[in-house]
Amino acid sequence: MLKRLRENKAFQGTILAIPTLIFMVGLLIIPLILTAIISFGTRSPDGNVIYGFSLHNYARIFGISSECQNGKSICFDPLYMQILGRSLSLAFNTTVLVILMAYPLSYFIARSHPRRRNTFLFMVLVPLWTNFVIRVYAWMMLLRTQGVINGVIGWVAGLLGLHFVPLEMIYTPGAVLVGMIYEFLPFMILPIFTSLEKIETPLYEAAADLGANPFRTFLRVTLPLSMPGVVAGTILVFIPVMGTFIVSDLLGGKQVILVGNLIQRQFLDARDPTFGSAASLILMVMTLIVTYFYTRKFGFGEEIISA
Repeated sequence: MLKRLRENKAFQGTILAIPTLIFMVGLLIIPLILTAIISFGTRSPDGNVIYGFSLHNYARIFGISSECQNGKSICFDPLYMQILGRSLSLAFNTTVLVILMAYPLSYFIARSHPRRRNTFLFMVLVPLWTNFVIRVYAWMMLLRTQGVINGVIGWVAGLLGLHFVPLEMIYTPGAVLVGMIYEFLPFMILPIFTSLEKIETPLYEAAADLGANPFRTFLRVTLPLSMPGVVAGTILVFIPVMGTFIVSDLLGGKQVILVGNLIQRQFLDARDPTFGSAASLILMVMTLIVTYFYTRKFGFGEEIISA
């Protein structure tokens, strides 16, 4: 009996998967179910959860409120919808700009000499050795009114005899976008580099023999074969950007509120876990929908290959 079990591939796979399943159920599935249950409850005056079934929190997120000041029974407040839209827009812009910046660099590293390639990869990974928050604080030192950038521009303007007014760069959407790009750029470079590195040189030689110029070779060979890396990098960038709050909290202040900041403040400041849980689930569903349709369209680059 034991010998049969040892030779059973399905049983071996189940045994190997049990630790991961316990981890997933205990630290992901159960907390997610609890979050869903809390999201349908209501907040008590002292900040605790009154369990029940109410769609009030979800209605608040979509701007529908029964607490109107004009005497109407139902009114619309687009505040939270604007925050969701701002988060989605920032995640989209960050992902697109990161792809545009990471792809040429990844291509350069993949086509470089093997001895220099490791050095370039080391330079890409060095920022990840520093704490995430410390790197954001470094950008605060650069972007603030008396920061390094304004100091350098002011010094150059002084040499030229020009009047310089310090630029207001921090606590703006642009500052948050720059911080997001800087923080998540390595997570796009590495997957794209991995895909580009696997492309064999004979494929380029075959394309050249068939009369393809470098641009056409890129469109018909390099780009389709590197799409899995682009998709993997997009997932690694888009999903964290949608939920992060540290960058927007430090570089955006109260001027740039994202859904991650909204969730954080509901749990820590407003002490309203029911609304924070509902916002968390809406964020998760919205992220899954965008990721699903993106991977369905560009999952393996079939559309580009068949173009």
